Amino acid sequence: MSGVSVTKGTEDAVPATGDLVVLSNVNKHFGALHVLQDIDLTIARGEVVVVIGPSGSGKSTLCRTINRLETIDSGSISIDGKPLPQEGRELARLRADVGMVFQSFNLFAHKTVLENVTLGQIKVRRTDKKDAEQKARSLLDRVGVGSQADKYPAQLSGGQQQRVAIARALAMDPKVMLFDEPTSALDPEMINEVLEVMQQLARDGMTMVVVTHEMGFARSAANRVVFMADGRIVEEATPDTFFSSPRSDRAKDFLSKILHH
Repeated sequence: MSGVSVTKGTEDAVPATGDLVVLSNVNKHFGALHVLQDIDLTIARGEVVVVIGPSGSGKSTLCRTINRLETIDSGSISIDGKPLPQEGRELARLRADVGMVFQSFNLFAHKTVLENVTLGQIKVRRTDKKDAEQKARSLLDRVGVGSQADKYPAQLSGGQQQRVAIARALAMDPKVMLFDEPTSALDPEMINEVLEVMQQLARDGMTMVVVTHEMGFARSAANRVVFMADGRIVEEATPDTFFSSPRSDRAKDFLSKILHH
């Protein structure tokens, strides 16, 4: 009989592996502009979803609704089975569970790299300062900037600053990491050092939603490519399928423009 109870146990534990982020019929307007139209998207635990599409298609807005940096007009978003909180302490807790890395690194200029990575741990997670520093140093090592811990952001290259921003988000032990065009403000030679860190996170099983123009990353790191245009999800597929045989004319047109450069 013990075999049965083991199976039963794993069945009970299914939510721990299942869907982590669920957007259902999400709509968002900026004035007269309908930037997100009836968006349905489910992201499983450990999945890497790369969102691509032409400028103005709603990709960044979609990313920013997942941690409520943008509010939605209708529909619902849940993370780990709980609806997004409206505001206050619950929202701060949610934002700790949802790591966010922006186009512009958003580091605190007047704090050292180490302080940038310990601040949230101490303030939101109530981690002891010594433990927070130990964790910060190990994460800075992991993203390849351990030797920069005592410098200020302005003393670092853009690629180094972005890797610090990734370490800062990871320090909160997020359930999911959102990347909103994390390499678009970087010089070409710095893009790869940031993408390599993200590739490694993907290999380590981090749940990730990545808005990017980097098609090489989409091909190699994504489990699923979501293609957006005009505020809608036009198609979603594995990278192999999407890049070799896109179904929609919009996707074919988009790929023909970017892949032949």
